Amino acid sequence: MTVTAAPASTLQGKPQTRPANPAFSSGPCAKRPGWSLEGLSGALLGRSHRAPEGRARLGEVIDRSAAILGMPEGWRLGIVPGSDTGAVEMALWSLLGTRPVDVLAFESFSATWANDITAQLELDARVLKAEYGELPDLKAVDWSRDVVLAWNGTTSGVKFPNGDAIPTDHDGLVICDATSAAFAMELPWEKLDVVTWSWQKVLGGEAAHGMLALSPRAVARLEAGPAPRPLPKIFRLTSKGKLIEGIFRGDTINTPSMLCVEDALDGLKWAEGAGGLKGLIARSRANLAAIEKWEETSNWAQFLAVEPSIRSNTAICLRIVAPWFIALDAETQTKAAKKIAGLLAKEGIAYDIASYRDAPPGLRIWGGATVETSDMEALLPWLDWAEAEVRAEFSA
Repeated sequence: MTVTAAPASTLQGKPQTRPANPAFSSGPCAKRPGWSLEGLSGALLGRSHRAPEGRARLGEVIDRSAAILGMPEGWRLGIVPGSDTGAVEMALWSLLGTRPVDVLAFESFSATWANDITAQLELDARVLKAEYGELPDLKAVDWSRDVVLAWNGTTSGVKFPNGDAIPTDHDGLVICDATSAAFAMELPWEKLDVVTWSWQKVLGGEAAHGMLALSPRAVARLEAGPAPRPLPKIFRLTSKGKLIEGIFRGDTINTPSMLCVEDALDGLKWAEGAGGLKGLIARSRANLAAIEKWEETSNWAQFLAVEPSIRSNTAICLRIVAPWFIALDAETQTKAAKKIAGLLAKEGIAYDIASYRDAPPGLRIWGGATVETSDMEALLPWLDWAEAEVRAEFSA
């Protein structure tokens, strides 16, 4: 759909300017500016993804994605089922087991990968933990082991500041969940071995499809021998000891939605016109900058990631530090935070911005490249309005 500006409120006490697009969800995320169903009119509906035209569309998603991200020569990129979760699980189950593992857990999804590695795969693993809003001690990582990490904590608002902590030459593989980082942050490809993401984050695509990128070192690991465990068909990346190259040319393991494929291409073409990776990063950073300027003078909100260098510019997480809120018990804090988000949704100002269920109670605002900075700026006075409304209710 095409989102148009809603009329400004005339009620006393409410800000006069409203975001033109109230979609601030952290996934699925806002569609690109100007998106409409007309952009999907060329979708190959009712056609086989195995037909030459279908393969060509899927291959185009792969090629355009790799080009925008600056993926190095020799890497393979494929479309896989199950969104980013499917891509990560394929990597964990197919690649891990020949070396001990260090896994960094500092928010909900990276904690899930840690649990899978320790409880499901039962590998020799160290879990390096950090509280929400912080990164684990990167100096404690043993890069001779396989390392599993999230580049950006979607539920904590924390990102890797850069790739300096990762040695270019490392014995193990570095498996990087980049679902809320790809297309909005620089990734040090030369220091990574597996990178995963999904369509529904920074480019605002539709869900259920994941992307799996493998370095030559990762491919060599796959081809060195079978996985040390049985794998279901949907996870298998090799056949007769060789990589299934078709997966990385558009021959997907299962049937993809060609409507979603067309939408992914629409987002990629928009990204190219928006200045490519540099332009996308600039758009996302401008959204974070708008919130940073507001947060500096806020008397009730603070970034969950206090340290600016590790602060996410996509999944922007805020905690509530006002005395009235701190005085509440934990259960009531959760109710109050959800009430703030609920008021904004009811007003049609911002949808789905409550913090993730496992995170500290607060707000999570998506600042990816498809979000217009003018909408972010229009949202901020409404945050103050909603907090004042809830404060009055819970302080009474």
